[in-house]
Amino acid sequence: MKANRFNELQQRLGLRFQQYGLLRQAFTHTSYVNEHRHGHVEDNERLEFLGDAVLQLLVSEHLYLTYPQRPEGELTRMRASIVCEPSLARFAELLNFGSYVLLGRGEEQLGGRGRPALLADLFESFIGALYLDQGLEQVRQFLTTRVFPHIENDGPMLVKDFKSKLQERVQHSSLGTVEYRVVEERGPRMTGNLSSRSALARSAGGGAAAGRRRKRSSRQPRRPGASFSRRARGETAQGRSRIHSEIQAHITS
Repeated sequence: MKANRFNELQQRLGLRFQQYGLLRQAFTHTSYVNEHRHGHVEDNERLEFLGDAVLQLLVSEHLYLTYPQRPEGELTRMRASIVCEPSLARFAELLNFGSYVLLGRGEEQLGGRGRPALLADLFESFIGALYLDQGLEQVRQFLTTRVFPHIENDGPMLVKDFKSKLQERVQHSSLGTVEYRVVEERGPRMTGNLSSRSALARSAGGGAAAGRRRKRSSRQPRRPGASFSRRARGETAQGRSRIHSEIQAHITS
């Protein structure tokens, strides 16, 4: 990709990188590096790691100052919904980041430019590059201008993950305990796929789901047999039956 494409991006964003190499690295996918081993080309994974941490800090700060009456638990759920893959991918789409990423031919043919996981990682790596080049205050200004307006007033960007939705339904209806257990792992330990099953305590069955393990510094990889549960009061047979239906409906939706 020619340098003028990145100059165009900087003009659109109202930014000027002092270290051009950082900007280019932020938009360099591993598939591109694998196909260009003859030169000194770095992928964006280390910047992604850094950007994740910077986002966690500044999103936390924003929520803390914007919602002074909300408790810690609610702020934590809000932050999780902002820095989750669907939200970060949406931010990248709004900024048209996908059109600038450097991809290998295989990833390009597979539609990588529009893949949510790739876009979410891309947004994080850009934040990491901007932090290294211009510091925390510039990243704060960028998020305040380009990102935070999309999440004010509990807008649609605050997307809860499916486990949070299910847990809240269970607790609200006093239906007992929800447990998640990993039943199968495929691929590399840190980035492979997981299959898990959910069930109410002392109930057979439950719903099964599968998904890609995300590389988030704030999330710990699950091990086979790992589970968590939170107890609510007043279990009833009717309630357990209803929540089983909700689990299946959610997983198949």
